[in-house]
Amino acid sequence: MSEKITEADLDIIQRIIPHRYPFLLIDKVRDIVPSESAVGIKNVTCNEPHFQGHFPGAPIMPGVTIIESMAQTAAVMVGVTLDLIDRDLLVYFMSVDKCKFRGKVVPGDVLELHVEVIRAGTKIWKFRADGKVDGKVVCSAEFAAMIDLLDEPK
Repeated sequence: MSEKITEADLDIIQRIIPHRYPFLLIDKVRDIVPSESAVGIKNVTCNEPHFQGHFPGAPIMPGVTIIESMAQTAAVMVGVTLDLIDRDLLVYFMSVDKCKFRGKVVPGDVLELHVEVIRAGTKIWKFRADGKVDGKVVCSAEFAAMIDLLDEPK
């Protein structure tokens, strides 16, 4: 890696992972420590499409989108670790374990996604993550993912 990246703005995020609106769920990744950890930031707003139906009059961010936000944070950290900016990268979930929801995430919240590496590999990685709002854990999980570089010769 030519320069040490410790923070990824939206431009760098989109140069690492392929997700786009409405499924790009993170706004920034900070405190990136390659092969170890990162903190994703998700600014939760009332105009996100899932709030139309989850739930009318009482919008709550769906748990699956919280988990996906954790995974996108992890993918950006892996992309920085392996110097995968501007590569053709896909990341696939392999498992989600020990998932617990402990609070609601609602419009106006800033969801911090604290991701730590449990096991790093060349293609398969395992993570532990906590989603926090105002310092309070609202979700925790472990998950595994596989990295697939589409531009790499098979």
